[in-house]
Amino acid sequence: QVHLVESGGGLVQAGDSLRLSCATSGRTDGPINVAWFRQAPGKEREFVAAIGRSDVGTAYSDSVKGRFTISRDNTENSVNLQMNSLKPEDTAIYQCAADKIKFIPGRDPSTYAYWGQGTQVTVAS
Repeated sequence: QVHLVESGGGLVQAGDSLRLSCATSGRTDGPINVAWFRQAPGKEREFVAAIGRSDVGTAYSDSVKGRFTISRDNTENSVNLQMNSLKPEDTAIYQCAADKIKFIPGRDPSTYAYWGQGTQVTVAS
């Protein structure tokens, strides 16, 4: 079992930055893929970014590429999402998810067995 806890959400103005953190614990032995998804009211869950094993790299959705950066902090067992140049359309609940099976991190939420509770990000115009 892998436990995930998100933090860092909040209310910001358009153009501001936020840093989300996903703390991982439990059965984190061995490499795991971690992804961030988001869901806005009335919309489907959307892939944001993912990070795989060190030799696999990262992936981003087109809507955040160039503005968001996902990174892994192995000393703190966390995966961070640095979000810059935020837009009102980035408003959503952000969840991190983990997978221990796939070699390459996927963009389909069904790939991920473990999920955090989510953190709210609100970007005012």
